[in-house]
Amino acid sequence: MINQLIRAQLKEVPIFKELTPEELEPFVDISQSRLYKQKMLVFMQEDPLDRVFFIQSGKVKIYKTDMHGKEQIISVLEAGEMFPHAGFFRKGGYPAHAEIIEDATLIVTPIDQFEEILIKYPELCIKLFKVLGEKIIDLQKRLEEQILHNTYEQIIMLLLRLCRTNGVKANDRYKLTTHFTNRELANMIGTSRETISRTISILKKKGFVDFTDDGFYLLDHMRLHDEIF
Repeated sequence: MINQLIRAQLKEVPIFKELTPEELEPFVDISQSRLYKQKMLVFMQEDPLDRVFFIQSGKVKIYKTDMHGKEQIISVLEAGEMFPHAGFFRKGGYPAHAEIIEDATLIVTPIDQFEEILIKYPELCIKLFKVLGEKIIDLQKRLEEQILHNTYEQIIMLLLRLCRTNGVKANDRYKLTTHFTNRELANMIGTSRETISRTISILKKKGFVDFTDDGFYLLDHMRLHDEIF
């Protein structure tokens, strides 16, 4: 019964979707399904890196802290995603903290055993490399945003990125599926909460940004894009 659940869960993860039942079975055998409650830490920065996680349901915040305890949010991950992406083919500690922000079911897989199976399935390695490549491109774009654009433009670019990673189409707008506070948005791009608040107020007056009754962002992707491109 447990294996059937893990099998069904893994089948929904993008890099596993096209595997046959026979190809999927080795991954089922080495994996466990675990429930994590809100605010639990999955792992901490610099903990020994020995497992990789796949999100069946819920949401996970990935963030770093500096020596003063200041937080920088890397991403908020949702169902179907894996983390840490830097977990494969490297040794050492986890590169960031992972915290549950919405009760989550995670599939937990030992990295060493996972890598042994990957060697047997080159096509799965290619899929994994594509995922890693997309993450590298995303990080490059974020770096370019910080170098080439002012804070106002960086905030708009952040909202556009969240449309893609944490949004769903709602008529002519995108609704973010995660509650983001001004402080969390500020931590994503290294600015202040006050700057985020002022900029969101400006964007709201322009009609680019609005909120649902329960506090979720509604974003006009096209007009935000046209504002800076």
